[in-house]
Amino acid sequence: MLPEIKGLNEECGVFGVWGHEEASHITYYGLHSLQHRGQEGAGIVVTDREKLKIHKGMGLVNEVFNPDILDGLTGTGAIGHVRYTTAGGSDFINCQPLQFNSQTGSLALAHNGNLVNATALKRQLEHQGSIFQTTSDTEVIAHLIKRSGYPSIRDSVKNALTMVKGAYALAVLVEDFMMVALDPNGLRPLSIGKLGDAYVVSSETCAFDIIGAEFVREVQPGELITIDDEGLHIEAFSPSTKRTICSMEYVYFARPDSNIEEINVHAARKNLGKQLAIESPVEADVVTGVPDSSISAAIGFAEESGIPYELGLIKNRYVGRTFIQPSQALREQGVKMKLSAVRGVVEGKRVVMIDDSIVRGTTARRIVKLLREAGAKEVHVRISSPPIINPCFYGIDTSTKGELIASSKTEQEICDEMGADSLSYLSVDGLMTGIGRPAVMENCGQCLACFTGQYPTEIFPETDHPYDKVLGGK
Repeated sequence: MLPEIKGLNEECGVFGVWGHEEASHITYYGLHSLQHRGQEGAGIVVTDREKLKIHKGMGLVNEVFNPDILDGLTGTGAIGHVRYTTAGGSDFINCQPLQFNSQTGSLALAHNGNLVNATALKRQLEHQGSIFQTTSDTEVIAHLIKRSGYPSIRDSVKNALTMVKGAYALAVLVEDFMMVALDPNGLRPLSIGKLGDAYVVSSETCAFDIIGAEFVREVQPGELITIDDEGLHIEAFSPSTKRTICSMEYVYFARPDSNIEEINVHAARKNLGKQLAIESPVEADVVTGVPDSSISAAIGFAEESGIPYELGLIKNRYVGRTFIQPSQALREQGVKMKLSAVRGVVEGKRVVMIDDSIVRGTTARRIVKLLREAGAKEVHVRISSPPIINPCFYGIDTSTKGELIASSKTEQEICDEMGADSLSYLSVDGLMTGIGRPAVMENCGQCLACFTGQYPTEIFPETDHPYDKVLGGK
């Protein structure tokens, strides 16, 4: 694999349509707009009101689907998914949506997030006779639904959701309606829009702009919404909810043209850059951002500091996800295939390099080296988020503390290791100010666990836990 520019990856994106004659085509465009959330696999399931049909595969959306395939997916309802692997393996069998067939009807699920109690739930389900075909925790939800025993699929879904913990934006499709749900903490974004008489659901609102849909509302924490020909049917499956959306959605994951809780992502990132300039000023000649998610913060830093913003780093958009590298030496230089420093901008200059985060430190070190090799006189690194010192258990690929450089090294040690002249992070208070959240951390509406270690849910160990009893375990 060619080394990635970034060190963080989010698990996936979910999209759905109900009541449109070209549901598969609309879903294709929706998934294309969510491609940044997952590049390893894509899939679409449609319903013609009598049966479900599925197509999925490994690769990008436009690699998995073509016009003939989409034309064959006839139906007026659909759910789709783009995947980045965190839970389960990077295999075709784990591509979503997952479809299940039974004598009582078919069921398809698409899930964004990660269940913190999936391992123990799976162990108990296997003890009761369930056989799993994938290593994805999404299949755990399907088994819980089918084992709930309620005559109504809605009640079965509600019951299943009371047994899972963690982060999930979930779409469920059956023959004659669709359901969407969000975990009681609302850790992942999920919105509903209207396209003519049809309803659409998306992990991000940017997809609505692509297909010409109008934003209606966000799915609220702990809500299960059924979408059918009569419209939206909203009910709560959790009596206790508290919005704690992932802070990294604003910092890095979401597209700049998306809105989350009425906050535009580009505007939030630009404000983070302004706050960073206030907290960590530096004398320099140019400001540049690491493409793409740090550009907004770099513009904000430049505006606040008065230092000119320049395109000092350029991303090569035509490099694929893999590249033939015949030697280790070329593999180490792989970052240059995806990112280049503009010598005419940085040569002889004191450069402020804005990035949104440092995870393992490898990428930041390579980018500082690129700027040095292009003739930068000084390189000052400014990070538009606090140090990531704790692992994420909700769908981001930082599952161990040991892989996080800020958990074991001081700011100066990281700076020295990167070869930078200075390094500063944004404070937690600065993050909340930039995004526009309340100053009281307990009611801030965001998950700050990777910065503070305060997780919004209990983190279950791999051994026994209370949910064993729910499933009848011993």
